[in-house]
Amino acid sequence: MNKNNFCIIMAGGVGARFWPMSRQNHPKQFIDILGNGETLIQSTFRRFSKICPPENIYIVTNEIYKAQVLQQLPVVEDQVLCEPSRRNTAPCIAYANYRILQLNPDANIVVAPSDHIILKEDNFTEVIKSALKASEENDWLLTLGIRPSRPDTGYGYIQYDYSYDHDDDHIVKKVKTFTEKPQIEMARQFLASGDFLWNSGIFIWRLKTILSAFNEHIPEVDQLFRAGIGKYATPDEDAFIRQTYAMCKSISIDYGVMEKAENVYVMASDFGWSDLGTWGSLYETRQKDEAGNAVVGQHVMLYESRNCIVNVPKDKLVVLHGLDGYIVVEDNGILLVCRKGDEQQIRQFVNDVLIEKGEKYI
Repeated sequence: MNKNNFCIIMAGGVGARFWPMSRQNHPKQFIDILGNGETLIQSTFRRFSKICPPENIYIVTNEIYKAQVLQQLPVVEDQVLCEPSRRNTAPCIAYANYRILQLNPDANIVVAPSDHIILKEDNFTEVIKSALKASEENDWLLTLGIRPSRPDTGYGYIQYDYSYDHDDDHIVKKVKTFTEKPQIEMARQFLASGDFLWNSGIFIWRLKTILSAFNEHIPEVDQLFRAGIGKYATPDEDAFIRQTYAMCKSISIDYGVMEKAENVYVMASDFGWSDLGTWGSLYETRQKDEAGNAVVGQHVMLYESRNCIVNVPKDKLVVLHGLDGYIVVEDNGILLVCRKGDEQQIRQFVNDVLIEKGEKYI
């Protein structure tokens, strides 16, 4: 296993669109959502342990989740980088970059969220290894694109340059544009055009390449974290990071770097991916009955209902009649009933619950 291979797992999100199962104090990355005996972050760590030395895997998370990370993963405290506040993905990556720089300036890094589903794990391992080899040999900012199977409005999209092929397999393409979650009609156009991929949010690059990109495109973020050289992995790190995050703006790696840089490439991939951002995305991965219902719960009775996702406690008796395309979820005393087509509103529901009912419900 290549000692220069490192992994950054981003695990600080609250998973609001997975409410009520995902809550602020116990978000979705720490939950066994699939019912397979592993939480999402455990599955992510296990997958990357086949690619990177386990000691080279760093988890960046909010400080309130540190104990859960240490409880669920076979890592030491030094591998858990705690953010005092949420500042989106660019500061998260910058923090990990400078910690890794102290250990290995020749690091070759894969960055990934903690809460994705990968159904074809062998394919995934081969794709990541191939991408790491490509980034090691080229001054690239490489991202993984997923061949879209439907016009999904919950994913970002990457448009690639048809005229450029890096290799004979036509897998690595030059990126033309990034588009955030589009409206349905635009998503249909993207699918029909044939030159768009879903943005997986998984990135691969050499440490030197991403540090250079930060310095060029978001120097105000880079300079803040660069000032900590000599303090990382020392008793001074915690105070420095608190001060830095208080001054650092919130910005995504996509907006801050990937949409601006010229050396951005995408590797077209297919490994059974879902970002598991919504109940609808979980529905796509679940086994369904003959009416298209995906059910978790031992005592769920459905009548004239179809295309629903139902997730309730195993001892709860639930009787549903006449529903088509609904999300029905109960967890810890909270019941959500929502049309699948309106699932993007769940984040707004959570905000309203916070204002009107208080923090204990979120």
